[in-house]
Amino acid sequence: MTLKARWRNWIARRIPAASQVQLNQRRIFIMPDRVGAAFTVLLVLMLLAGINYENSLAYGLTFLLAAIFVIAILHTYRNFSGLILKAGASGAVFLGEPARFRVRLESAGHPHQAIALGWPEQPLQVQDVPAGGESECELGLPTLRRGWLRPQRMRVESRFPLGILVAWSWVDLDQAVLVYPRPLEGDLPLAAGGGDDDEEEGLRASGQGADDYQGLRSYQPGDSRRRLHWKAFSRGQGLLVKDFAALSGRDLWLDFQALGGDIEARLSLLCHWVLQLDARQQAYGLRLPGFERSPDYGDTHREACLRALALYGERP
Repeated sequence: MTLKARWRNWIARRIPAASQVQLNQRRIFIMPDRVGAAFTVLLVLMLLAGINYENSLAYGLTFLLAAIFVIAILHTYRNFSGLILKAGASGAVFLGEPARFRVRLESAGHPHQAIALGWPEQPLQVQDVPAGGESECELGLPTLRRGWLRPQRMRVESRFPLGILVAWSWVDLDQAVLVYPRPLEGDLPLAAGGGDDDEEEGLRASGQGADDYQGLRSYQPGDSRRRLHWKAFSRGQGLLVKDFAALSGRDLWLDFQALGGDIEARLSLLCHWVLQLDARQQAYGLRLPGFERSPDYGDTHREACLRALALYGERP
């Protein structure tokens, strides 16, 4: 086992993953940073100069600065100790969009100044937490693949008050963001719902659907607000909605097996049409190998389909 792997295992045992973590002496590490290291070297040089020249003033200044260094250790630790980190809600995103992770910082008593947090690949965000209060920040990570995105341990640090010491911790708030496939425009991947009369010539256009734009009609109670034609309303023409024609005579299915191309391209195309049909309030079903959802529409149906597309091929 490599040294890096051993370090990770030790950190995982010392600071287990949890949705809420409070920093204490077991979870806080502290040491001089670059400025502090230079400050320490300066103290040693001053002490050697005082010994060499037997200069009481050099002794006094060296010991005074050393005392300030020791006091800075206590204040740096106190500023960091007791800080509570909580995982906030994180919504799903599409591939290519940055994943957003919300983190809430809370104080159990005294204030916490200049708390920086984030992942090493990204710039750290600096937050102040008032005494007995809270502060919230949003951290971003790029999405490189669909499925669950679980970030590595987050670095939390502070150099307050003098900037010569850094107190830090590695925290895992057990957060995850679901990454949907990237929507890809293309022809509607229809599959018949069954029966002997599914030929194209047997289908007819009617009602609310997804295939052809029919024009505008007067708003009726129950129509989706997403289909309102706001430009017409701004011109004083009243509330009008966009009307589409659907293929009737069969259920509308989005079928993975009916498509060509690689797996990711198929999932991206299906993702695009799930969004399009949902926006038009058109009932649709989804078929994937090992997954089938009957035709329906609405937020719950859309989220279930997108989730199935995101997690396709992943182990449970």
